[in-house]
Amino acid sequence: MSEPRAEFVEKARKKTLTVGVIGLGYVGLPLAVGFARAGVRVLGIDVSGNRVQAINRGESHIPDVPSADLAPVVASGHLAATTEYRECARADATVICVPTPFTRMKAPDLSYIEAACRSLAPHVAPGSLVVLQSTTYPGTTEELVRPILETAGRRAGRDFLLAFSPERIDPGNKRYGAHNTPKVVAGVDDASTEAACALFGLLVPPDQIHRVSGPRVAEMCKLLENIFRSVNIALVNELAKLCHRMGIDIWEVIDAAATKPFGFMPFYPGPGVGGHCIPVDPYYLSWKAREYDFYTKFIELAAEVNSSMPFFTVNRIIEALNRQGKPLLGARVLILGAAFKRDIDDPRNAPALELMRALVTRGAEVSYHDPHVPVVSLDGGHETFAGTWPSASGWWTGRGARRFMRIRSPSWAGRRSLSRTPPESWLLDRWTMSRRRSWWREG
Repeated sequence: MSEPRAEFVEKARKKTLTVGVIGLGYVGLPLAVGFARAGVRVLGIDVSGNRVQAINRGESHIPDVPSADLAPVVASGHLAATTEYRECARADATVICVPTPFTRMKAPDLSYIEAACRSLAPHVAPGSLVVLQSTTYPGTTEELVRPILETAGRRAGRDFLLAFSPERIDPGNKRYGAHNTPKVVAGVDDASTEAACALFGLLVPPDQIHRVSGPRVAEMCKLLENIFRSVNIALVNELAKLCHRMGIDIWEVIDAAATKPFGFMPFYPGPGVGGHCIPVDPYYLSWKAREYDFYTKFIELAAEVNSSMPFFTVNRIIEALNRQGKPLLGARVLILGAAFKRDIDDPRNAPALELMRALVTRGAEVSYHDPHVPVVSLDGGHETFAGTWPSASGWWTGRGARRFMRIRSPSWAGRRSLSRTPPESWLLDRWTMSRRRSWWREG
């Protein structure tokens, strides 16, 4: 495909490409806006009609993409959204950015990728490039995506180009985004790799594009990035439990270790891990590994440790209540922070939700506040909790809460809450206020 490849690279150089982005969520919308701001025409595809309408009005639903950034590229005609996959027939490149969750049994759920590929397949233009960005296990691009797209006798590398390049979106990160985060790229052949490099060269400089030998390497790269974090967080979470029992301040230990200028990277304990990567990716790899009669015991143990932290937190609450002569049954607990990290609106797999479920099933009266997450829904038949915030008479009066717990609350909210905590209440977790104070310590 040397001629189509050369034509694609030339279009990228001249910025005359049309780029389709399937999935306009936390990954897809920042990418679409990034391409649009680079000067190429972007077609956004999403199954949500309401989301498409909002984007076409220049209204963003993603905090990392302010409407002030979205509206100009919509108004200029560089970005338009639709629910119709047939529009992809006009695209020179299509990037798939759909969710890859897991099932209740912790098995990979690739139904979004499969549905997107089946809808896209009839509309892949000759010589165009398709790139999968969704996080997944090694082999997905070649074992799932490629066969679906190779319908009607078409072949990747002959009739169209195919590549994988993992997303590296970090919600809430003000420093790194689609425009300055290095890209890892791998095509099913050299032509596909070169075309993908030309495509992402519209976003980042050439020296920030790292080519690897094939899609399976790039897919494994993404899993390694997140499993690295999962394993190290699990290590420090387990040490936090031990240090609590030994009467040692884990934060002081970490700060001391971090003075070593080589061979150490600090990770910090917390009430669990959340989001769309760290709680999910280890299970994608462990599931795939069993196909090769290999069992990732170390990785699964780390996931088990991290999953236990909300329940460790519940036990600390029970102990603190006992010292006050109060049972957990009927206790009023206000949780500040429902997202998986501070200052974002994404509660996916957030440990706060698991904590709420555990407290509710044990008879506590639970409410929460998060200015970014106004409503969360707990499964298992429990009610939907609407976030509460201070009334004029004092924020602790919301739903009558007299006992408070904060999970990675926004820094401004943390300062306000501590300054207005009534004497008869107690506070568990000083995550935001001081790194040196253990997050389970009473105040």
